[in-house]
Amino acid sequence: MEYRLAIIGFGNVGQGFAEILRDHGHRLLEQFGVRFRIVGVTDPLKGSIHDPAGFDPDDLLDAVRLAGNLGGIDAADRGWDGTEMARLSSADVVVELSYTDLETGEPATGHIRAALEAGKHVVTTNKGPVALHYAELSEMARERGLEIGVEGTVMSGTPTVLNGMNLLRAAGIKRVQGILNGTCNYILTRMEEGSTYDDALQEAQDNGYAEADPTGDVEGFDAAGKVVILANLLMSVPIGMDDVDRTGISGLTPADISAAQGAGERWKLIGTLEPADDGVVASVRPERVPLSHPLASVGGATNAVTYSTELLGDVTLIGPGAGRLETGYSVLVDLLEIHRTSV
Repeated sequence: MEYRLAIIGFGNVGQGFAEILRDHGHRLLEQFGVRFRIVGVTDPLKGSIHDPAGFDPDDLLDAVRLAGNLGGIDAADRGWDGTEMARLSSADVVVELSYTDLETGEPATGHIRAALEAGKHVVTTNKGPVALHYAELSEMARERGLEIGVEGTVMSGTPTVLNGMNLLRAAGIKRVQGILNGTCNYILTRMEEGSTYDDALQEAQDNGYAEADPTGDVEGFDAAGKVVILANLLMSVPIGMDDVDRTGISGLTPADISAAQGAGERWKLIGTLEPADDGVVASVRPERVPLSHPLASVGGATNAVTYSTELLGDVTLIGPGAGRLETGYSVLVDLLEIHRTSV
């Protein structure tokens, strides 16, 4: 079976996904009986092309590598923005990979609405639309018999959302705790090794973990968005960003780190969800956890989540929370899930 894809946003994640299709397309066809054909790509910096005949992923990657844009590729249609690509393309699935805005969810939310209105499935790694508008978007999809895949919005390609929704909900999830931001975890790990906060932050920026403006990471906004997503999807509680009790790590000092070490504990920025009589209690804050805690040994830019369940006890998933191929893999996971539910 073949699925035609339109990709909105062709940065690191979009290119990582194209690499996966280039290098593993034959294996996916053999293993799953499915082929994915890219028929459209739009990006504000690299250009916009569409052709029902499709594009070779290697040609797309070479064009960006050599010229920095898609202008040299033959295409039937050019110049479409994200909304036009979502509406007008010949795609079966729109892959929405534009930048995240946790204040409005735009422009990604508009792209997703347009895709659903046009009868197309959606896969997105974009936290904004899912954290802010998931109830509306999922209802739009349900009414039209469509799917929205959001695996990449939490912990990149580490299978967090689908595992929680499909495999662990029946075990009775009592609490979710996670290290959901690799930048903060890297900084705290380096501070424990002797760095100051400022030096550790600079290292994180030099290594590409933190943005030039790190506020979204270090003040807990990114992790809070992921907590909201997990509450919506795993516990069916439609909370928003303002419902998360949020504190970042910028106020931690070397003395705080030393005090925790002396007590046999370790600082981690923990996102927590617990059911309550009137919904859920949601928080993101630095916490001192004992070294015996499942999350205590997770260092560097790695992410992790612990599901505390009635039937299985604690189940912990550890893996990358970002990365070109890693997040690209989450797109593939969602596409395969759409295929599984469609056949």
